[in-house]
Amino acid sequence: MNEFHAVFPQNGNNLPHNVIYSAPLHAILKAFVCGLRGEVQLYETQLIIDGRSVSPDSVSSFERRGPSSDTVVTRAAAARADDARQAAAAAAAAFASWAATAPSDRAAILECAAALMEAGSEEIVAIACEEVGSSPEWVRFNVGIAAAMLRQTRDLTDALGAEPQTQGSYILRRRPAGVVLGIAPWNAAVALAVRAVAAPLACGNTVVLKGSELCPKTHEWVASLINSAGLPAGVLNYITNAPDHAEEVVDALIAHPAVRRVNFTGSTRVGREIAVAAARHLKPCLLELSGKGTTIVLADADLGLAARAAAHGSFFNQGQICMSTERILVVDSVADAFVDLLRTETEKLRCRPGDRPLGTLISPNAAVRIGSMVEDALAKGADLITGGELAGGLIQPTVLDRVVPGMRIYSEEAFGPIVGIVRVGDRDEALAIANDTEFGLVASVFTGDPKDGLAFLADIDTGIGHVNGSTVYDDPTMPFGGVKASGYGRFGGLEARREFTECQWIAVHGTTADDKNDH
Repeated sequence: MNEFHAVFPQNGNNLPHNVIYSAPLHAILKAFVCGLRGEVQLYETQLIIDGRSVSPDSVSSFERRGPSSDTVVTRAAAARADDARQAAAAAAAAFASWAATAPSDRAAILECAAALMEAGSEEIVAIACEEVGSSPEWVRFNVGIAAAMLRQTRDLTDALGAEPQTQGSYILRRRPAGVVLGIAPWNAAVALAVRAVAAPLACGNTVVLKGSELCPKTHEWVASLINSAGLPAGVLNYITNAPDHAEEVVDALIAHPAVRRVNFTGSTRVGREIAVAAARHLKPCLLELSGKGTTIVLADADLGLAARAAAHGSFFNQGQICMSTERILVVDSVADAFVDLLRTETEKLRCRPGDRPLGTLISPNAAVRIGSMVEDALAKGADLITGGELAGGLIQPTVLDRVVPGMRIYSEEAFGPIVGIVRVGDRDEALAIANDTEFGLVASVFTGDPKDGLAFLADIDTGIGHVNGSTVYDDPTMPFGGVKASGYGRFGGLEARREFTECQWIAVHGTTADDKNDH
């Protein structure tokens, strides 16, 4: 993640920096589908319930079209509420046996899945590139993170396999919660589908994975591969639904009595709906939601390093990452120099026709939305430093300078290849603006004094912080999640054990010490 130039192919071309968003929608759609890659393979998906692939009839299916080609990429099985309940029932039936499986045996299956995933990486590269427009580099990066997540579960199973903690005549132990519903998004399709299921499985739970309507084949591939590593039937089930039936399917799963935990990664808007539905049934949620990644460049920072990291954090995968850098707060005394460096780094990432080093946007509507944010900022006084043009299903990486409150780019999650520079007078103003957001997922501070960076981050309301590094960075051994409107709970590391197990306290009575505590 720190090798910025290895991740980003360099092309160095210098295209004109004009914005075309005032064009009518049909012109934007036409621009979006230029430079297509020829014939697209048609994929088909099935549901996975109790170890069996289930193919509903032709009426119970939906089509996923390519994000820039409008060609049908996947014909996917479309579950309804009854299918969802069957999947939950299958998971419930498999729970007792899987929970009783030795933690080391569970870990061995997941480690086998990691090896299978790495061996099949090029197959999933082909699928994900078609379904969501990802670049091959992004999908391979996803596979690497996903395999590491599967292997990291050994830490969880080792902890769960240890003797229960004893305190005198008290015993504290953790045990599996039951059936876990995992709801995965499209943007990091492989890694986040794995994240939705790996720790729950390692902890002895059974799982229903609800895949995204935007990448049903990618998510089916993940579920099928993990099952093929040796999971017993019913331990991991897979459901997809047509877009119009999402609420019906999710509500049926959350309401099912066997479902005891819900984890969701996606937008804050949908996350709130998931949280309300779960609260109605008193079921705990783990929510990793929207972000507004902030990078702070202090006066003593290495500006070259900061510019490379900001380009990486802002534009990798077309900025469609929850951790993407969307705001850069730069102290006035170094702002001009930093902006020049960031322009240079950004223009290295511009694409030529047919070249998609950063992948494509998920849809034409995403391009229109991001374009309207650019227009809004320019109308309110921002300076366009570089980028802004639509080209073959993507937006050229875009830098806006002199962003201020009142502009949409200042406060809204862009989820696209656009970053706004906010100039600040000093450190105190930088801190105030860093916290002036409803989101709290990640922030990064660039400074010549790492201790000062740590002190600065201690005052920022985020779940994740970096000193002298990109906001886009993940380590499966560490807890991952946010605060405020970015959600609650933590994936990753040993913290995941708290999310997917129940803590049981047992008191052994009959001793003199315990008799004093009897009521």
